[in-house]
Amino acid sequence: MNGGGNMNGMGGGMGMSSSPPPGAVHHRHMMMHMTFFWGKNTEILFPGWPGYDHSAMYILALVVVFFLAFIVEWLSHCNYIRESSNRLALGLLQTLMYAIRIALAYMVMLAVMSFNGGVFLVAIAGHTAGFFVFGSRVFKKQSPPPEVLGKNSDLPPMSCC
Repeated sequence: MNGGGNMNGMGGGMGMSSSPPPGAVHHRHMMMHMTFFWGKNTEILFPGWPGYDHSAMYILALVVVFFLAFIVEWLSHCNYIRESSNRLALGLLQTLMYAIRIALAYMVMLAVMSFNGGVFLVAIAGHTAGFFVFGSRVFKKQSPPPEVLGKNSDLPPMSCC
């Protein structure tokens, strides 16, 4: 090994002229950011979506992320499963609802991992609006039925925090 730290011949030599700018990795014709950025030119969840210079598709992507977060909050606070004698069917329904909630929550997380500031803000807004409608006391009835007392939701709480 020579004292200059040259790694040529060891498989580690990479020309600096082909490296992307700091904080970004080129992927196809899009740039994948590794820090928060503002702008409509991004990829969210799927390759090429919403695309480059498509303002309407970017707005649609923001609406989708908002509603995904909103639905996650609805699933986190809903009380629609009624007690019955078939515990297996209730357990399977509860498990299916849990799987859907977790899948949607991961989709929101992956969308936020696009590092786009607009996507981050609409994800927060979707969770906030969903909690306001389904989790806060604003829209709750005064006295829940006795069988629901002490029960906040059909599903266990999210354990991310």
